[in-house]
Order: sequence, then structure tokens, then C-alpha cells
Amino acid sequence: MKVRVVTFPGSNCDKDVGTVLQDTFQADVNYTWYKDSFDDVPDLVVLPGGFSFGDYLRCGAMAKFSPSMESVVKYANKGGKVLGVCNGFQILTESGLLPGALLHNRTLKYICKDVELVPVKENAFAKKMQGNLSIPIAHGEGAYFADAETLERLEKNGQVVFRYSENPNGSLHDIAGICNEKGNVLGMMPHPERAMNPYTGKMDGKQILEALLKN
Repeated sequence: MKVRVVTFPGSNCDKDVGTVLQDTFQADVNYTWYKDSFDDVPDLVVLPGGFSFGDYLRCGAMAKFSPSMESVVKYANKGGKVLGVCNGFQILTESGLLPGALLHNRTLKYICKDVELVPVKENAFAKKMQGNLSIPIAHGEGAYFADAETLERLEKNGQVVFRYSENPNGSLHDIAGICNEKGNVLGMMPHPERAMNPYTGKMDGKQILEALLKN
């Protein structure tokens, strides 16, 4: 399995997710610098968490103009699998690969804690997951927002993948993660790669990554 993890200035979760994919799923991980484009067809492209370009302007607003993102958009439009986690989710919305936007948490405070995620069974990606999942969040701008028409379309099409059982940031419809209409692009604010350590007893992230890789 070949995976590309795109690294932007300010990314800080690239090695986390890359190491998990390498050690747990024996993936061949290639770290792609934001200035580099690619034309191969990996099995998965990951946009990791962090603070791309310092989160200036808006989170992900500068990253979307990177040469690497031109390749990501072409890859996704051809049906390639893309996962955006936290800042990666923000970049996916800014680049138009996913609808909506991520706004400041309603408390206006940075939140770092474990949350309970509810997989939405109407979504093809989440329907086989067992029970609710305990996954960490770490963000200051994680409140999902979209207009009423977009929200209705997401719900109707089964594009909501995860909801918070107790909404920590003010996301509309308790949304924690969504996918595109084709189901090949997934964005989520919680960090599955941080719930993949048997020494801490946190392993729920494995269900998420397994579902993505096998779907």
C-alpha cells in the first residue's frame, strides 16, 4: 500500500499519521513537501494536522495554493482516496474538495481533550464501525459551518460520517467529519492517529483508518 502524506510549513502531525500507517498497516509512506507536485496514483493521500502557514488569514487558506494541492485535487477528482485530519480538514474545505468551513470554536478557546464520536450508520464509510469511538481533538477552529441547503444535502446524501455525542465546539448538526458525494474524500477534526497506542489503552482510531483503507 502506497501513501503520500503532504507536509506544509507548520504541519506537526505528519510523522504521527505516517508512522501509524507504516507500523500498523505496513504502508509505504512518502512524505511530500508542499512545493512538490506528484502524478503517481497512491492508495491514499493524507493531509495531516498542524498549523499550515501558521494559520494566517484562515486555517488552510494559504495551503490550498500549494503545488502539492494541485496534485491532490487532480488525484481526488479521479477518485483517489484523501484523508484530511484537523488542519487537513480545513484545507479540504478551503480547496473546495469538501463543502462548508471550519470556524472558531464557540468558546473562542483552544480545546484539547478526548471526545466521543458517533459513527453515522447511514454513511457507507462508517456503517461497519462498532459502537462510539473515543478520539482526541486539538483545535481552536473546529466548529463546522455550512448554509442550510448544504447541510440538508449532506444529511440527505449520507455524507455526514461522524457526529460528536457532546458537541465541544459548536459545530452545526454536531458534525465532526464529512465526506464528499463520491465518498473518496474524508475530512474530520478529531485525530484518529492519536488513538492508536496500546500503551495508553486508546485504540479506537484503528477502526477509522481500517475503514478508510478497506472501503
